[in-house]
Amino acid sequence: MSGLDNTAYHSSELQGSYAWTETLKGVYYGPGSLATALPKLLKTIGATKALIVTGKSLHDKTDVVKKVEAILRLHDAYAGTFFEIGQHAPVAGIRRGLQAFKDGGANAIVAVGGGSPIDASKVMLHLHQQETGGPFLSQIAIPTTLSAAEYTVGGGYLNDEGHKVAVSSPYLAPAGIILDAELTLATPERLWLSTGIRAVDHAVETLYRPLVSPPIKHFAYAALADLFKYLPLSKANPEAVDIRQKLQIASWMSLWPMKLEKYSALGLSHSLGHKLGGTYSIPHGITSCLTLAPTVALKAEIASEEDKRWLSEALFYIREPSTGSVEGDIRKLSADIDSLVVSLGLKSNLEEYKVPRGDLPKIAELALGRKDDPAYEQVVKILEGIYTKN
Repeated sequence: MSGLDNTAYHSSELQGSYAWTETLKGVYYGPGSLATALPKLLKTIGATKALIVTGKSLHDKTDVVKKVEAILRLHDAYAGTFFEIGQHAPVAGIRRGLQAFKDGGANAIVAVGGGSPIDASKVMLHLHQQETGGPFLSQIAIPTTLSAAEYTVGGGYLNDEGHKVAVSSPYLAPAGIILDAELTLATPERLWLSTGIRAVDHAVETLYRPLVSPPIKHFAYAALADLFKYLPLSKANPEAVDIRQKLQIASWMSLWPMKLEKYSALGLSHSLGHKLGGTYSIPHGITSCLTLAPTVALKAEIASEEDKRWLSEALFYIREPSTGSVEGDIRKLSADIDSLVVSLGLKSNLEEYKVPRGDLPKIAELALGRKDDPAYEQVVKILEGIYTKN
């Protein structure tokens, strides 16, 4: 799934383009916004019956899904609830979800939860369009984590062989997004905070992602400022809804919706995460905790001068003084990311997740796209560096 794009592109600093994702009709945010935003979005997209797609834990252990069900029933738009979406969205669950979608007479999906139900819903709508040959139907995303899957056009899932693969289309990005921080109060702390590091990963890798326009990079800086400030505050004050709301907005800024010519991993940290997550059952928030800091340190050595400058200037936004050199600033950014992970209680290693040490060279090759990549040996060293407890 979504390996690195090794195409050589021109600099996007002084020339380029920007387009919003074609499907997006609105982002509503605020504590308690679900009650008013969901009916508005249903009307905007012309949905008459919506299937809720979510995970078992959120369905069984919280009242979040029941709140969404109640609103749909109130507006006679409830087509059922499908809650068999597992971590990394295995395709067997997606197929059952598509059948539930058809059986319920639905013409829209309301995805509730983290990246797995949101991505699974994209895949369901992709398969539905392939079956019918008609237009793509719409999704409204109600995220309860900070993973930001709701802002992208691609949907990752595990195929029948257990490999992480993806579908992609500009018509798969959700048509509506509701950021209601009250719905995140039931999200387990480790999931909430680790997906916050996932958002840090989005923001950092946006700074060197090809074809990204300067305004989007400044959204990434703003995201980093708030993520570094509010993630520790959220850990200290888990019931503070205002802090959670600020983090949801920061997650939005970390992966600002945009239409790109080609769907690929944001950068090396994401590509490594895709190869580690599905194959070894490591949550994507945790993969970012593992891979981002060492990836940034490597960028101090191998990134272009332009990319180094964008990275080094991130220190200003996270309220840290410059070291006096661009490369030094990037290494300081790497150290600050690692310190944030440690302070949130999220430090881990590959050995904990039973990744065979002998797999590390293959993981590096798959993440880079080829074994003869100039950075191959350095990426193997990154994986060796996060294999055991330091």
